[in-house]
Parts: sequence; C-alpha cells; structure tokens
Amino acid sequence: MTLVLIVEDEARIARAMQITLQAHGYQALSVGTGAEALQAAAKQPVEIVVLDLGLPDMDGVEIIRRIRGWSSMPIIVLSARHASEDKVEALDAGADDYVTKPFGLDELLARLRVASRRVVTEHEEPTLATADFMVDLAGKRIVKDGSEVRLTPTEWNILELLVRNKGKLVSQQQILTQVWGQAYAKETQYLRVYIAQLRRKLERDPAEPRHLHTEAGMGYRFDP
Repeated sequence: MTLVLIVEDEARIARAMQITLQAHGYQALSVGTGAEALQAAAKQPVEIVVLDLGLPDMDGVEIIRRIRGWSSMPIIVLSARHASEDKVEALDAGADDYVTKPFGLDELLARLRVASRRVVTEHEEPTLATADFMVDLAGKRIVKDGSEVRLTPTEWNILELLVRNKGKLVSQQQILTQVWGQAYAKETQYLRVYIAQLRRKLERDPAEPRHLHTEAGMGYRFDP
C-alpha cells in the first residue's frame, strides 16, 4: 500500500484528503507543519508527498529543497499560489507536479496515480555514515567526533552532490554547472580550492583522503 504524506495546515482539507486517499487504497499520514513533514519523511517509508506551500513555520519550497537533498520521492504541490513564478520556483526546487487550489479530489487522485508510477520502492536513507563522519542530508549538516562541522553553502552543495552519487565519478563540469551555473563550467580552479577545504574539514588526513577522491583531469568521487 502506497504511503502518502499529506503536509497541510488547514485541518479540514487535510482530513478530507486523508479520508479520500484511504478510501482509494492509499495509506495516508497527515502533518500540519514543515518541521513535522521533514521528520515524518525521514523516519518512515514515505513514497509520495502532497505538499501545501503556505505552512506556518516554513515555506513549502524550502521543504522541497531539503527532501531533494536525500530523496527522489515524488512531490505534488497543492497551493493557493497561482502565479507562474511560484510554480516555476517550486518545480525548479524539485517538485514533480503543481496543482492550484481549489482542486477536485478526483484530480488529486489522478495526479497520485501518475506519481505512483515513478515511486522508488527502496526507501532512501536521509543520513549516510562513514568511518569518520556522518552526513545528514535531510538536516543539511555534518557531524564529526560528536560535533557539528560548519560548511559554507558552496561546500555543502559540492559535498551533497558527491554524496548523492556515492561511488560514482562526478565530472568537473557537472559540479561546476550544478553548483555555480553554466557560465562557470570551465572554472576548474574553483573546485581545487573547495575540495581542499572540504578535505581539511572532513578527512583524518587531508593529504591522503579516504572519502573525497580526485580523478585527475576528470572529476571527483565520494567513497563512504
């Protein structure tokens, strides 16, 4: 049974969705804040998220970005925001679908059927532990020797990309375009500087890195 996480602060709407989904064979879990949503998505095998953007404690777009830091689960946005720029921002952040309020429950069920076709059955873990440090992809933090390691946003973006492709070679151009943008695709010196910084913060011996490997002239690879 597909587990759907409903993130909606309007109790009446959340209740109606939960009853409808359960009547149509889904397992539905409802929460009303962004913090509860992130906690629920990390701790349970959630397969689809139905997300309102206007939550009391956190903007929905930030929730999308945080979930995308560690999971590819389908995310359907349900929002009263009708502007084109709102839809573009949510989709660029990683949402798979965008439905504007008011909406019909039949339409929501149809969107869920589409999302169900790309559900990843294996639950993705929000944290990754190495022998030297722990990467919390959901919380966007690193813990080493019991203390949190401070990373700059750029350092975190590089590390997150490498961790999400653990064991695989990630090309210099891929990192540069995803972290800095297409205009920086040839600025390989940026990578040397930032990878060196990450090694100093994370590796036991930065001169002999165990986790952040360089493939000369090609790219970088993260090994847990």
